Amino acid sequence: MKIPFIDLKAQYELHKEEINKEVIGVFESTQFILGPQVSKLEESLAKFTGSNHAIVCSSGTDSLLLALMALDIKAGDEVITTPFTFIATAEVIALSGATTVFVDIDEKTYNIDPSLLEEKITSKTKAIIPVSLYGQTSDMDEINLVAKKHNIAVIEDGCQSFGATYKGQKSCNLSTIGCTSFFPSKPLGCYGDGGAVFTNDDKLAKKIRTLSNHGQEERYKHKYIGINGRLDAVQAAVLNVKMKYFADEVQKREEIGARYNELLKVSGVIPPHVKEDRTSVFAQYSIRCKNREDLSSKLNQAGIPTAVHYPISLHQQEAFADLGYKTGDFPISEKVSSEIMSLPMSPFLTLEQQDFIVKTIKEFA
Repeated sequence: MKIPFIDLKAQYELHKEEINKEVIGVFESTQFILGPQVSKLEESLAKFTGSNHAIVCSSGTDSLLLALMALDIKAGDEVITTPFTFIATAEVIALSGATTVFVDIDEKTYNIDPSLLEEKITSKTKAIIPVSLYGQTSDMDEINLVAKKHNIAVIEDGCQSFGATYKGQKSCNLSTIGCTSFFPSKPLGCYGDGGAVFTNDDKLAKKIRTLSNHGQEERYKHKYIGINGRLDAVQAAVLNVKMKYFADEVQKREEIGARYNELLKVSGVIPPHVKEDRTSVFAQYSIRCKNREDLSSKLNQAGIPTAVHYPISLHQQEAFADLGYKTGDFPISEKVSSEIMSLPMSPFLTLEQQDFIVKTIKEFA
């Protein structure tokens, strides 16, 4: 059995006619930058999350960068985040000129441990970026409470969790600013790079929109130094089609993730833990295994692809050597990164495929 890691082909085939029609419509209109497709997408994203404002942009990375720029994060400032995430989260902090301050993760959820935040806050701390890793939000109430006490902003990195909920509220509408990614493999993915920024603050929304278009409020009148962070109309057209079916896909992801969890209870591996007051969209379905390389090899030989998100914690990366961290500083992050492994996951994963994956894991165990 040959199983795709993420079945983008099945999704495209299902909505092919609609997607092709909308994309060709953009070609025929020759309105490639901004325009009605982009406006329509922003309206539906804001409605879906319950946010007052959704500003689409060129990537998930740029959504995080725009959030920092809007908050005037600069050299001399500090921003707290997790060392167990994709590099983009800390990369944008460095690009803004600020200093990245890492806080270790919770061993069950793999998200930042809020009980460790306060000891890392200084007079230079300007923001916290919790990452909603693998599709499950962080402990946002606890994080927001600490941030409010110290008058600092919270930017939710929801690049893997768009569609998830926290105590009934949607991810990306849980803090000062929410950010997400529409990279093709994300729960809501376009056919290239794309992202969005969410906020309920009118002033921040206006600034983010301005910053994403070279800092101009009017054509050739530049209030800020900005970036070319616009989402193109072709990607917006693809996302507008996919948004029609997104709620159903989120439900399927939750069902498949829950079924994985149940089947893997006695398998010798550690399935992901989802807290009762929230949901996960399982952007990745990641298990932990002490002999990861051997299990991965066994699965690959059986036609089951695997991936590791993420094998090296950020404080151990050469790019962040100047921060002065060393191996042993964040033991939970280091432990998880040595054991974590992702299995095939998409709304189109069949029961037969899932049973085969679990059977192969249990045989190995």
